[in-house]
Amino acid sequence: MEISQGKFVVTGGASLIGSHVAEQLLQRGAREVVLLDNYALGSPDTVKDILGDPRVKLVRGDILRINELYDTFEGADGVFAIAGFLTLPLSQNPSLGLAVNVEGQVNIFEACRYRGVKKVVFSSSVAVYGDPSPGLIEETAPANLATFQPAAALYSCTKMIGENLCKLYSARHEIQAIALRYSTVYGERQHYRGVNALYIMENYDRIKRGEAPVIPDDGSEVHDYIHVSDVARANVMAMASEVTGESFNVATGSSVSLNRIVELLVKVTGTKLKPVHKANTSAVRASITSQLDFSVAKIEKLLGWKPEVSIEEGIRRLIAWREREDAVQSHKPAA
Repeated sequence: MEISQGKFVVTGGASLIGSHVAEQLLQRGAREVVLLDNYALGSPDTVKDILGDPRVKLVRGDILRINELYDTFEGADGVFAIAGFLTLPLSQNPSLGLAVNVEGQVNIFEACRYRGVKKVVFSSSVAVYGDPSPGLIEETAPANLATFQPAAALYSCTKMIGENLCKLYSARHEIQAIALRYSTVYGERQHYRGVNALYIMENYDRIKRGEAPVIPDDGSEVHDYIHVSDVARANVMAMASEVTGESFNVATGSSVSLNRIVELLVKVTGTKLKPVHKANTSAVRASITSQLDFSVAKIEKLLGWKPEVSIEEGIRRLIAWREREDAVQSHKPAA
């Protein structure tokens, strides 16, 4: 599909990933970018930098109200299905979280079918693997949810359902659809809802308060941290491709320990505070492992995508953004 001069709808448009997808669509010459969001987990402030572009339209709407999708999807060439509950908010409100992640995705595909939308790019997650077996994790790896906490397992199941909706509507209704399995997404406009990226933001906040950063357990737990700009680029490349009915890992292929994350935070902020190790038995957690190796061979072969932002550069960019935001907030007059 040609991105230039196309109309695209981004559900969850006022989000970390949605806002960066919108930016890249504009850079690729999209004619119109509609950001659909109910502001339950985000706000218009997230996309304030791009709202001045006349090609951007911000619409308050909800994927659980299918009539609003019918209206928004009219004339759209493609839809980025990003709206959804992550593990942490799903654990706090399972009824709504399951409705959004399952019924909401069905509504998106039905509205696409009704409006003749050509393609959907669905935001999935490496959580579909559960706790994977050691070794290279390719897209054919089976799920192992036996050791997952309940909320994490529920979240994983909703992403499996979303991926199979992609395959079903691709095969039965000729709507091209691709599922992108994100690893731990972080970057500018970072929120506090991702259970793994939360370590970055919480420790940054501790450092700014003059408190020692905290590392769970011995800090050997690893995650594959993927910068949001790489994730957004994968979304746009998936939309532009003619591939359908496939799922892809969107990851760096390299694991980073919690110890390393805190080490980078200490370095970038210039703090003299020494991190402390502390057991955290009450936190909502997903996969806990000291070995992680996601394969990105399939997405490189079929879409031509490779990660570009290193964890060192990504943390620097995230902290620089956060410091700019803090400076703006500190200069606002008191209410």
